[in-house]
Amino acid sequence: MVQIALDRDGGKARPLALILFVYMALGVQYAALTPAWQVPDEPAHYNVVRQIAQTGALPRLQRGDYDQAYLERLKAERFPPELPLDRVQYQDYQPPFYYLLATPVFIASGGSLLALRLLSVAFGAGALIFAYLAVRALTGPASPLPAITAGFMACLPQHVAMLAGVNNDSLSELLVAAGLFLILKEIRDGEAGPKASRSGPAAFFFPWSLGLVLGLAFLTKVWAYVLAPAALVMLGLRWRRLGWAHWRPVAGRAAQILGPALLMGALYWGRNWIVCGPFDVLCGNWHNQVVIGQPRTAEWLAQYGLVGYLERFARTTFQSFWGQFGWMGVLMDERVYGALLAFTALLGLGALIAWERRRQRLTPAQRDGLTVLAALAAVTLALYFFYNLTFVQFQGRYLFAALVPLGLAAAAGLWAWGDLLAGWLRRPVGWLVPVGGLIAMGALCVIALYRFVLPALA
Repeated sequence: MVQIALDRDGGKARPLALILFVYMALGVQYAALTPAWQVPDEPAHYNVVRQIAQTGALPRLQRGDYDQAYLERLKAERFPPELPLDRVQYQDYQPPFYYLLATPVFIASGGSLLALRLLSVAFGAGALIFAYLAVRALTGPASPLPAITAGFMACLPQHVAMLAGVNNDSLSELLVAAGLFLILKEIRDGEAGPKASRSGPAAFFFPWSLGLVLGLAFLTKVWAYVLAPAALVMLGLRWRRLGWAHWRPVAGRAAQILGPALLMGALYWGRNWIVCGPFDVLCGNWHNQVVIGQPRTAEWLAQYGLVGYLERFARTTFQSFWGQFGWMGVLMDERVYGALLAFTALLGLGALIAWERRRQRLTPAQRDGLTVLAALAAVTLALYFFYNLTFVQFQGRYLFAALVPLGLAAAAGLWAWGDLLAGWLRRPVGWLVPVGGLIAMGALCVIALYRFVLPALA
């Protein structure tokens, strides 16, 4: 499916190949050079894979798997070899798909941390490919926005750092991007749907592909569940387009998507019903009981007050979206964050300019596609706020579930400024702005690793 889509691009997929090369070069450096366990929650994710490899069974989250004092000691002493890591098991409640895929790599490599990190880097490359395809399904192959979106994702320092660690984020992003590609492609194809221009096995497989991807998302990470509302919005838009009386084809399409997805998710939810208790199908309540000592929002509100809490929330979210490394303890220079704040403001203003210029010329399919992307971004942001109602988790990386729409907005902003530059100079040099912006971001990835991460953690 991916190869067919790329082949139809002809030579226009070449920028994607360059972006993937740059991303792999950055990702391999972060994977190889970042000191062991200095990616958030990496020991706990690694231990899930280790337990599956050693026991042949999925682990269970138990009391004592989270020890805040011991975890703080590990971080303060930079994970010395004399302190065992097998006590750090608080991710044992996670959906199993990533860990099952990582287990053969663990066994074949003798438990190599680098091998597992490189697996995550490879999943990240897949996320970039599907992000490119998703935006291309929205804009068409002639647009520069798919490549710029993928480039933004590939050169975002915090994103590269997370994709180079052992965690389920990379596979989760791959599945969300793949699902968005299928959704936006279905919207673009219109009523012909996923069977358009296909025959043989493809005609059978494609109607079920979105349901399979959504089901795998259910089995990978709770943050990947944002794909479900996106699919529902797509179905709602189709119902509105057909007319409210024509509910049968929409219901049939919903069954094709939700049927296999819910059946696959039920494998995980049913196990949790038994392991974590009735109705606790995500093990969220049980997890909250186990992680004793993790900073809570109520405590911070009492300590800092509402204004102080919100100031820390905004500042740390922004910094950790762009780059706050290690276990949130390695910051870049304040001047870097100042430049990134200005860059973010320019991206946002550019995106608004692009919207004002293009909104009257958008096709109905493009409007529906943007509605889906906006819904996914809104749900991701709502989940981030909801999570922080209980725990202090000011980590911008949680917004990476919406990195396709965020990357598209950034790409539109860069291209809009390029258009303005070309108009001011009356020369076709608009491409200099997005290319220059992505080069600067890639350079920041290198600077962050060698100037901030390694001196602080090595």
